[in-house]
Amino acid sequence: MSKKKLALFRADPDIRRALVVVAHPDDVDFGTAGTIATLTAQGVDVAYCLVTSGDAGGDESTLTNDERAALREHEQRAAAHEVGVSDLTFLGYPDGKVEVTLDLRRDIARVIRRHQPDLVIAQSPERNWERIFASHPDHLAAGEATLRAVYPDARNPHAFPELLDFGYLPHRVPTVWLASSASPTMVVDITDTFDKKMAALSRHESQVGGRDDLEEMVRHWARRSAKAAGLGKGRLAEGFRVVNT
Repeated sequence: MSKKKLALFRADPDIRRALVVVAHPDDVDFGTAGTIATLTAQGVDVAYCLVTSGDAGGDESTLTNDERAALREHEQRAAAHEVGVSDLTFLGYPDGKVEVTLDLRRDIARVIRRHQPDLVIAQSPERNWERIFASHPDHLAAGEATLRAVYPDARNPHAFPELLDFGYLPHRVPTVWLASSASPTMVVDITDTFDKKMAALSRHESQVGGRDDLEEMVRHWARRSAKAAGLGKGRLAEGFRVVNT
């Protein structure tokens, strides 16, 4: 039996606002920067919510945690600028210690209610055995917390009623795209925005500076995703599992 080709995303006028929730600075750029550049080029208002500021990022610097967090926030803002995003929220949870807590669900729900997205892009909460580094424990926890924030927290007026006191009214997110999923159902063609993806990644100097293999590795992933959707030779794509909420 032949494997079914993945669906290809087409511009959707119902997507006017999108929110990307990830665990660390650079996660959004490794996983979805080509897609973000595609969406912003279509006029979608995209915002980022980062659970941590990457204070335990895997570099060899002697910076303090606070200094590293400030550096990585600066790098992420510069990377976001490359793909047309200027609205970033850093929740400030400790890097490497993210758990699916009620506090985290509330904080993500607050950002959802503030931005009121038509689409949330999150990290998959399911472990990917083929790409183990995509399943960092913080990624899994951030993905699960985001899904719980989407349903039921952000839409339920009785969940975290203190949010109402600050004017954060319930908001229903109709669609979630899960990045780095082992079972994607859709791809976004990023051939025309791949250069912007690499420009965004290059801004994370503390994490990828000096890596001569970076573009080759990222291009390989994008080619594989494009092939899974039956796109032509030379096309590049990012894959997602689409969840209708």
